[in-house]
Amino acid sequence: MQKILNREFITQSYDYSLPKELIAKYPSNPKDSAKLLVYDRKNDKITHTIFRDIINFIPKDTTLILNNTKVIKARIFGVKESGGKIELLLNRPLENNKFNAFIRGKVKVGTILTFENLSAKVIELIEDGSRVVKFFREIRDNKELNFIELNKILNKIGHIPLPPYIDRDDDKNDESLYQPIFAKNFGAVAAPTASLHFTDELFKKIEEKFDTKYITLHVGAGTFKPVDVQEIIKHQMHSEVFEILKDTKEVIESKKNILAVGTTVTRTIEFFAREKILSGECNLFLHPNNTPIRVNHLLTNFHLPKSTLIMLVASFVGLDKTLRLYEEAIKRKYRFYSYGDAMLII
Repeated sequence: MQKILNREFITQSYDYSLPKELIAKYPSNPKDSAKLLVYDRKNDKITHTIFRDIINFIPKDTTLILNNTKVIKARIFGVKESGGKIELLLNRPLENNKFNAFIRGKVKVGTILTFENLSAKVIELIEDGSRVVKFFREIRDNKELNFIELNKILNKIGHIPLPPYIDRDDDKNDESLYQPIFAKNFGAVAAPTASLHFTDELFKKIEEKFDTKYITLHVGAGTFKPVDVQEIIKHQMHSEVFEILKDTKEVIESKKNILAVGTTVTRTIEFFAREKILSGECNLFLHPNNTPIRVNHLLTNFHLPKSTLIMLVASFVGLDKTLRLYEEAIKRKYRFYSYGDAMLII
């Protein structure tokens, strides 16, 4: 007899239809003029406002925890020895000066890739489609580059790795717009997008009224990986490098109200709440059957259908309410995804 799954466990349940024109290709200008949907769970109330008014909706005595990772220029274009063009997206550093990367173009172990002032050698092919590579200034000098050395070169030759759904080339403005204003620690290949709406002026007001703390989670390309299994609990969650500072740890271990600014912050806090680890690899998958045990409130953007991110939202409010909130946002012509509008769940 075939078991009948609860809808919240079925990947297809997290699908929704989004008009293409609601996919944001650029951020709002100014950034804090983005729309903000506020959902009050206690009163089951939706309020439509703009982001700069968020300060009026954050519950008092709340600590905001933010992700201070910084996006690197992780996309580079080059050629193989055969002359064939390739595109490389750096995903994350590994041990011993090895790096995980995604390469558009056919390669095999030993393939040499040449970029401007940079060479790479493919060391290993991974089942998930990624590749392990080592970088050199010149392949013949055999001096491997570490992450700091590589990042200096990427800053000169690389491109901001805009998500594929933005469907345009990056430009000079993206170097600042696709970074939180408090970005500090290089290592992400995707921005913690809930933070992109803050302006200097708004954030100063936030800091005057609320306590703010930071974690670092270097967002990897896996954040865009679709859930391609029928049952969500069979999905293999990607992992990302994180670190929690001592003063942030103290807040998490206290009974203070926490507003997680973004899904990356939520997963990091919740990983620590379960594992009590201050740094390492976070691979926590939050969904309606694995709900938050420490984060009280969530600020987030609107996410891709059938993604782990929309499932994380559902871990706060359930599947049916998540879909209703998304329907409301579409009806009100909110802008979706990385450069889109925001939602505050209190």
